[in-house]
Amino acid sequence: MQAAPRAGCGAALLLWIVSSCLCRAWTAPSTSQKCDEPLVSGLPHVAFSSSSSISGSYSPGYAKINKRGGAGGWSPSDSDHYQWLQVDFGNRKQISAIATQGRYSSSDWVTQYRMLYSDTGRNWKPYHQDGNIWAFPGNINSDGVVRHELQHPIIARYVRIVPLDWNGEGRIGLRIEVYGCSYWADVINFDGHVVLPYRFRNKKMKTLKDVIALNFKTSESEGVILHGEGQQGDYITLELKKAKLVLSLNLGSNQLGPIYGHTSVMTGSLLDDHHWHSVVIERQGRSINLTLDRSMQHFRTNGEFDYLDLDYEITFGGIPFSGKPSSSSRKNFKGCMESINYNGVNITDLARRKKLEPSNVGNLSFSCVEPYTVPVFFNATSYLEVPGRLNQDLFSVSFQFRTWNPNGLLVFSHFADNLGNVEIDLTESKVGVHINITQTKMSQIDISSGSGLNDGQWHEVRFLAKENFAILTIDGDEASAVRTNSPLQVKTGEKYFFGGFLNQMNNSSHSVLQPSFQGCMQLIQVDDQLVNLYEVAQRKPGSFANVSIDMCAIIDRCVPNHCEHGGKCSQTWDSFKCTCDETGYSGATCHNSIYEPSCEAYKHLGQTSNYYWIDPDGSGPLGPLKVYCNMTEDKVWTIVSHDLQMQTPVVGYNPEKYSVTQLVYSASMDQISAITDSAEYCEQYVSYFCKMSRLLNTPGLLICRIADARKRSG
Repeated sequence: MQAAPRAGCGAALLLWIVSSCLCRAWTAPSTSQKCDEPLVSGLPHVAFSSSSSISGSYSPGYAKINKRGGAGGWSPSDSDHYQWLQVDFGNRKQISAIATQGRYSSSDWVTQYRMLYSDTGRNWKPYHQDGNIWAFPGNINSDGVVRHELQHPIIARYVRIVPLDWNGEGRIGLRIEVYGCSYWADVINFDGHVVLPYRFRNKKMKTLKDVIALNFKTSESEGVILHGEGQQGDYITLELKKAKLVLSLNLGSNQLGPIYGHTSVMTGSLLDDHHWHSVVIERQGRSINLTLDRSMQHFRTNGEFDYLDLDYEITFGGIPFSGKPSSSSRKNFKGCMESINYNGVNITDLARRKKLEPSNVGNLSFSCVEPYTVPVFFNATSYLEVPGRLNQDLFSVSFQFRTWNPNGLLVFSHFADNLGNVEIDLTESKVGVHINITQTKMSQIDISSGSGLNDGQWHEVRFLAKENFAILTIDGDEASAVRTNSPLQVKTGEKYFFGGFLNQMNNSSHSVLQPSFQGCMQLIQVDDQLVNLYEVAQRKPGSFANVSIDMCAIIDRCVPNHCEHGGKCSQTWDSFKCTCDETGYSGATCHNSIYEPSCEAYKHLGQTSNYYWIDPDGSGPLGPLKVYCNMTEDKVWTIVSHDLQMQTPVVGYNPEKYSVTQLVYSASMDQISAITDSAEYCEQYVSYFCKMSRLLNTPGLLICRIADARKRSG
């Protein structure tokens, strides 16, 4: 490493290379209280329910581990993949483990199962582990107990066990126990209008350290969770944007302007699932830990300040209207929060005891309002059949969907009287409608709308067709709705298929253009009637195969991002891939560096002196950097440049004062350390010229050279 700035003369020249230290913020101590009580064994029979039972002696109330009552456990009337066993604990519990057993002294046991959980007995969430919907290994006989510790505890009132496989020589048979402990928290429901302020006693709050914790659940993809600001330009905002969590922070700005101090970090995905998510913000000066659902992200804020200066209050649920553009353009939070804690202050408890005054707009309540929507989950082999109103002159269908796949069949229906059929599909991330007309000769009407609709967000589709007219609207955008006035005669059929077809219907007469849909749908309306999915689940009316009703088991495989070194992650329903363009790395996850680790390596390849990109730590976390490789001598020199290559004048100072010059290198301090650690010898060369000046009482022209050289082994 070599540097050679030249400067005019001064009494002294002090060269500073400033590096910063990154420290981990304070972390709250964890509790050591054991949470391992049996939660099922003491429950009454009415706390158990199931999809079906062979008879009363096989009812779900007998599904308790090591109990022999009734027929010795639960067995459903049919052993198929639509069966389930459900337990209601009466109130929310923290769950840490689960154990299963077969039906007593029988050939009936479950070899693999899934666990779903819920606060309400609706909107089920599958237990995830290692980034996937987890399938628990079950039993190998009827009386052995197999217990599994959960990788992370869950909070739920209801647990549902769904058998995936069972003993081939018997049938489904199950006894269970769930382990955990009591859980209680104050809950606040925000209606999307009300804002809850916590006002500071001294009108100002100046903090070096902050700890803010809360849990939230919502069906909305946008909304401000908390906000505080100060007149000096400081602010802190936690909000949802496109169902991701965004923390924006500014500890104050210097003369460079307000942008310099702004720091924004995004984490999480699909947070509009109306399930509980936990957030902890820990700040020590500029060092921040942001933890979402046990996943911690560490970062440092921009700017030069350490204190957060807020005025008057910090608000939860939104930003109070102040006339500023930022206060009116952001949506308030709509959903539930619990266990809100601001620097040791229990906000939810103060609100419940009416020690805080919510805004006059909206309504604050202390029980969580559940949404009315019922999602349905499709995999690659699913379909959902619902009845329509036969022989109507108006064909009308609407629904919401979310998926990662760019292609898939959404809806198919035959017109009555052999007039043709309608197919609505997703093609290259757009919604397309194909109307096949068979009155005289085969013809087709095609319209499409939207773009990028496989982004995992909820999107609304509305399609209406009547005589000589059809219109397709995406996400309620009437201005961009697509219309057609092509000749068309409409008579609605009796069945509508969502997501796929019955196997026996998958023949040439349907000529389906797209593969089956993988994703979720909700708010399905057919012929202006909202489909009751609970009735469909009982097959009255309608039918289905391989769908999960009242659950959306979508997974974001790009969160956390497995692509290294800034690689861009994209995904389908089953997999993800990394795009490594312009990162300097290659491979499935952008792990392998495409550059040599040193100038020495380039020389061995026969290269000559020139500028080269090197990656001193190979596939490690440090990025590549551009250096000059001097290969004219036996030994190879690696030269890292900086921003003071030309002569820079330095004004003279008294002996008591210094002239400070900071060098900004084309590499970070970590990259420089990686280069020097692997070098035999390093020097930093600095020279300055003094003309017509006196240094140490020496008259005349003086040229001084200062060299700092360090010899390193290895």
